[in-house]
Amino acid sequence: MPTTPPPEDLSTLSLVEIARLVEERRLPPVESWNPTYCGDSEMRIARDGTWFHQGSPIGRMPMVRLFSTILRREADGGYVLVTPAEKLDIEVEDAPFVAVEVKIEGEGRDTILAFRLNTGDMVVAGEDHPLRFESRDDGPHPYLMVRGNMEALVARSVWYELANLALASDDDQTGLWSQGVFFPFGTPA
Repeated sequence: MPTTPPPEDLSTLSLVEIARLVEERRLPPVESWNPTYCGDSEMRIARDGTWFHQGSPIGRMPMVRLFSTILRREADGGYVLVTPAEKLDIEVEDAPFVAVEVKIEGEGRDTILAFRLNTGDMVVAGEDHPLRFESRDDGPHPYLMVRGNMEALVARSVWYELANLALASDDDQTGLWSQGVFFPFGTPA
């Protein structure tokens, strides 16, 4: 668990500082825990990233951050909150995280895209954290791989920043670079 609260704004950090914070982030080993299933947590993560318990929003960000550290995606695609002693279902409407801010440094193949999630976590897009773009009837839905087969839906305002960056590039194919990896728009889900 981080000892310092997450930053409120990526613009105040350099990429070196972001990389250090990402490296310092220690999460519980939820993938190795196999407790007994205990039922439904009566919790839900809405499409906009708001966490609810018994229909009421969870207003304390430290609680949301804590719960997000014990979130796991199961092989069947469902989500659970897991501790060494219990496992509870949690409903996720779209993705369990939302990328609410992006810091862009560099140009072309040297671009680095660092994202801040609604939980305060930071993720740098690249080989281990790919971006994908899903086309739907209501428009594009960009996603960023966070961890353990769990993704962040990229917030609409952040998507507009990314689209502007891609449109301004000289690449023949429309997409984005980050950490030397190219992520083409329109990649199948």
